[in-house]
Amino acid sequence: MATAFAYAPAPERVRPHLRERYGLFIDGKWVSPKSERYMETINPADETKIAEVAYGDAEDVDRAVRAARKGFERWSKLTAADRAKYIYRIARAITERSRELAVLESLDGGKPIRESRDFDIPTSAAHFFYYAGWADKLEWAVRAGHVAKPIGVCGQIVPWNFPLLMAAWKLAPALACGNTVVLKPAETTPLTALALAQIIAEADIPPGVVNVVTGDGSTGAALVDHDGVDKIAFTGSTDVGKIIQRRIAGTGKRLTLELGGKAANVVFEDAPLDQAIEGIVQGIYFNQGHVCCAGSRLLVEESVHDDIVARLTDRIQTLRLGDPLDKNTDIGAINSLPQLEKIRELVSSGIEQGATFVQAECELPKRGYFFPASFFTNVQTSHRIAREEIFGPVLAIITFRTPDEAIEKANNTPYGLSAGVWTAEGSKNMWIAQHLRAGVVWCNTFNKFDPSSPFGGYKESGFGREGGVHGLHEYLALA
Repeated sequence: MATAFAYAPAPERVRPHLRERYGLFIDGKWVSPKSERYMETINPADETKIAEVAYGDAEDVDRAVRAARKGFERWSKLTAADRAKYIYRIARAITERSRELAVLESLDGGKPIRESRDFDIPTSAAHFFYYAGWADKLEWAVRAGHVAKPIGVCGQIVPWNFPLLMAAWKLAPALACGNTVVLKPAETTPLTALALAQIIAEADIPPGVVNVVTGDGSTGAALVDHDGVDKIAFTGSTDVGKIIQRRIAGTGKRLTLELGGKAANVVFEDAPLDQAIEGIVQGIYFNQGHVCCAGSRLLVEESVHDDIVARLTDRIQTLRLGDPLDKNTDIGAINSLPQLEKIRELVSSGIEQGATFVQAECELPKRGYFFPASFFTNVQTSHRIAREEIFGPVLAIITFRTPDEAIEKANNTPYGLSAGVWTAEGSKNMWIAQHLRAGVVWCNTFNKFDPSSPFGGYKESGFGREGGVHGLHEYLALA
């Protein structure tokens, strides 16, 4: 058996411009937090401090919301064409600074630079380009006879797995519709949101239109609870999403939630297996498995189970684990120590419950948070690894015999964010997809995204859609 590539330090490289300390971006200016408190943001690949970031408290959130309310009076009265020009400037600036942003994303989050460079940053820019084009066409986004109006001040809380991309998913449609925003990035990955704030400042967008308040969960809670916020958009864990839903109940605030997932990636015996193996790898090991829509449950038709397992065993040995800033790295660093401990705990539960554990053989770096590509066989649907979101590079393989059994097992989850189907028969693809209770179903591919395509889930994966014309609806009030 081949041995997975071991960690090797990357050569000297150009680092992005970094400040030693970052403030809050409120009303078009960089300001100090009222608390005078700062947090450290850590490089998960070597556990070193990258920078200090302001800790925004309830008073800072109030400043930002008030600035957004004042900015709304100006932004919502601009012509749609003028708003489009500003959004287009942001898209252009992201494209022009793509290399710097990619390095910053990998440095702060631990994801391989190849993924940041080829996916996160260009897709972020694409969303701003896409919604810039919608800004002066909103009447075509709603039913005839209705007038589309902006909601007002939007509180947006984004996760740590795709920091810049999730900000783009939320900011671009909100701005196109004439809303203003208070953005709260994740505690462990604030740097690209702060870089985006600088881009917005340089684009000369009116003060208060976009405000960025860094902090922890209490900062997000203050934003959720603020009376001056008209809408909350949250991407993150299902548990936190439920808390937010309870907190705003009865307030009249609009809400969209994009929460956890436990996607089924269903492979039939007639699938193109070479292609399917690459789709399986992309589905679970992309971004170290830090993906809400990851194909973390592999449902394999019993007749090809052994073949799939043998192929996948060989394939994970070829994945290079190591420095996220090395362009040859496939598996980067786990985002934080608490997340690494959660992965280890769930893996231990799988072994204790009788599943068979397979892991790539490789040397781990002496510092940093790393976990090799892994998978389980002999998994039962009752096992924790089959029901709980691991959010790491760990796959659970389950077998089925008939299409009906595949559908039953795929839908046997509290989540409903995404799914995948692999078969050579187009009619079977369509039939299975129609019966899967998931917001997004990929056929003979996985983890493919486009700004024009809506994304969102069912059940405990949340509600509302981001992307496409559906993403506009979440930021419009109809009159």
